[in-house]
Amino acid sequence: MSVAISAGPSADQRGSRRRDPEVARLLAHAADGGRITDEEALLLYRRAPFHALGAAADAVRRRRHPHDVATYIIDRNINYTNVCVTACRFCAFYRPPSSPEGWVRDLDDILARCGEAVELGATQIMLQGGHHPGFGIEWYEETFAAIKAAYPQLALHSLGGSEVVHVSKVSGLTFEQVIRRLHAAGLDSFAGAGAEILVQRPRQAIAPLKEPGEVWLQVMEVAHGLGVESTATFMMGTGESDAERIEHLRMIRDVQDRTGGFRSFIPWTYQPENNHLRGRTEASVFAYLRLVAVARLFFDNIAHLQGSWLTVGKEAGQLSLHMGADDLGSVMLEENVVSSAGARHRTNRTELLRLIRTAGRVPAQRDTLYRHLVVHSDPADDPVDEGGKVRSHVSSTASPGSSASPGGVSPSRQSRRLDLAPA
Repeated sequence: MSVAISAGPSADQRGSRRRDPEVARLLAHAADGGRITDEEALLLYRRAPFHALGAAADAVRRRRHPHDVATYIIDRNINYTNVCVTACRFCAFYRPPSSPEGWVRDLDDILARCGEAVELGATQIMLQGGHHPGFGIEWYEETFAAIKAAYPQLALHSLGGSEVVHVSKVSGLTFEQVIRRLHAAGLDSFAGAGAEILVQRPRQAIAPLKEPGEVWLQVMEVAHGLGVESTATFMMGTGESDAERIEHLRMIRDVQDRTGGFRSFIPWTYQPENNHLRGRTEASVFAYLRLVAVARLFFDNIAHLQGSWLTVGKEAGQLSLHMGADDLGSVMLEENVVSSAGARHRTNRTELLRLIRTAGRVPAQRDTLYRHLVVHSDPADDPVDEGGKVRSHVSSTASPGSSASPGGVSPSRQSRRLDLAPA
C-alpha cells in the first residue's frame, strides 16, 4: 500500500501544541531526569512540538555526556552465511537452505576480513548471518576462537538473541549453556540483532518463524546475568502503530531495570527493497527523529543512544545528534544485510568527523565499551586517511575475490585478499 505524505500540522494545531500544558510539564520533567511512563512517552511522541521535544532530549544528553563529545567506531560487519530457515519477510539478504544462491563464507575468508579491518583501524567485528540449519554451537566456537587467536585486539560484538535461540535448538542446549560456551570461545558482547520489533502483533506479521519478543528479551536477560552485555535495537516502519513503537521501548526498559546490561539503544528504519514487505509502510525521517528524542527521554537507564546514518541518511543522522543521540555509529567497513534491502548511504571517517563537528560536537573514536580511544579536539590533528580506505563498504559479498562458497558447506579453505582501493 502507498504511504500518504502529510503536509504537517496546521497553524492552529501547532499553536495548540505550543499551549499544551501537559506536554510542557512532561518535557520539563523528563529533561530534568524524571521518569516518564509509556503512556506519557506516547503522548510526547504524538503531540510534543518537534523543536521542544529535541531540546528536552538534548538536555538529557548533555547531562549524561556533559563534554559535548559525540562518538563513532571503526568496525566491520562480516556475514558468514545467507542461508537461513527463519525467512523474515523484511529481509532481502537471506536465502532458504535449498536455494542455489545460498553461500557460506569459509574461515580463511573470515580471518582475512578481520585482518583487513585491523589494518584499517577497526576495533570491533560484528559477525552476523543467517540461521543456518547445519550450524550448531561447535561452528561458532571454532570461528570465534580462531578470530581471537589471530586478532586478540578485536572485540567480538556479534550475533544476537535470535542466534542463541537457533543454536539452542540445533545443539540441544539451554540458553545459558549456549551463552557460556560462546563467551568462553571469544564472544565479548551481543549485538541487538533479531530484536526488530518486540511487540507480538507486528513481530508475528513480519517474522512469523522468529522467536517471540519476550523470548529475545529472556535471552538478553540471561546473558546480562552471565556478564555478557549487549545493545538493544529497533527496526521501525514495518506497519507498527505509534503505541507499539513505545511498547517496544517499554519492554526493553523493563529488562534494563533488572539487569543494566544494555549499553545503548539503536533505532533504525526498515528498508523496503527486494523483500516481501516492499510497498508497505516506511517511517519518515521526522517520525524517526521523534522516536530518537522520545527514546532519550524514556530510557533513563540506558547510557547511550546511536543515530543511524545508514538507513536515514547522513544529514538525518547528523540531526539525531540534536535529538538526544551521543553516538553516530560506525564507519561500517562492510555491511550487506540492510544494504541488500536498499540502504544506499555511504560515508568515511573524514566525513563522519565533519558531520559530528558541524553538529557542534567534538568527535571521538570509541571502542565497544564506549570508552574514548582518540578525542579529535583539534581538526589539525585529524587522522590522514591515505587513499580514502577508511570508508564504508570496502567490500561486500559480491566483491571479486570473495571466497564465499555456494551451498551449505565450504569446499575450499583458500581465500584472496580483497581490493582495498577506493571505488
